[in-house]
Amino acid sequence: MITSTEKTEPVILAIETATRSGGVAVARGEQVLAARAGEATVSHSMNLIEMIEETLQEAGVKLSEVDLFAVAEGPGSFTGLRIGLATVKAFAAHLNRKVAGVSTLAAVAHASGATGEIIALLPAGRGEVFAQRLSVDEGNVAAMDQARHLSPSAVTEQYGEIERLTFAGEGARIFTPPGNPNWIVMDDSRNLAPSIALLGFVNYREGKSVAPEDLRAVYVRASDAEINEQWLRQKAQQPTQA
Repeated sequence: MITSTEKTEPVILAIETATRSGGVAVARGEQVLAARAGEATVSHSMNLIEMIEETLQEAGVKLSEVDLFAVAEGPGSFTGLRIGLATVKAFAAHLNRKVAGVSTLAAVAHASGATGEIIALLPAGRGEVFAQRLSVDEGNVAAMDQARHLSPSAVTEQYGEIERLTFAGEGARIFTPPGNPNWIVMDDSRNLAPSIALLGFVNYREGKSVAPEDLRAVYVRASDAEINEQWLRQKAQQPTQA
């Protein structure tokens, strides 16, 4: 039996395609009804719609009943982010719903289950990571600095003087911290979609949901194509040696 309180809580479809595996979740307010994680070896373009259909079915919810779409806005895989954002924008525009963009790194911190100061880390390619310092308290996530694109050694330089830290996310696998006994490294990979749903609900309550056309990806760094184009342009500008 659905209570009057449940009726007032928005039904949320959350999509996370910023990481290799990705995931989908359906929630009613703060209650996650169903969630599925993807496979790292399968492109999001191949199985995202199927995952959405299966998760909605498991939750007993129709797409037309979704009140809010939440999505990982980045940082993360450039291609993955575009797939997720395009899907959410299409659904939201068709149903005349709003969307909530959620930081992938905030979702990493939330999904870790840890509290206190957390450095969320995601692979950024070429042995580097996306990193951000966040504070987590009773499920509430607050950014303590801006997301950055760093080498593992630069992460140590950036945060090395902080006495107590937890490092979480897929990027922690390529990060070897110095021997600080008060640093905890959680290198396990978790489905971020439930956290995207719950943090999206927070954005919704705070009036931060937006129209689908106003949703933007947060890339943090330039794409490989842009980096290569810049390198070629700089090379072309260099004087030739006789």
